[in-house]
Amino acid sequence: MAYKISDDCIACGACAEACPMDAIVEGDGKYDIDADKCVSCGACAEACPVAAAQEA
Repeated sequence: MAYKISDDCIACGACAEACPMDAIVEGDGKYDIDADKCVSCGACAEACPVAAAQEA
């Protein structure tokens, strides 16, 4: 199951840097995960300082 980024996102970019699939892009005030590219590795969740990246 792909990960998603909640509204708790502070747009720091740590998740995007950690993503090995380049599935995370900057959105409007927060980052978004492309579910088609996400391989559910959890790297984004580990990198997120506010736990905004979560399993969908």
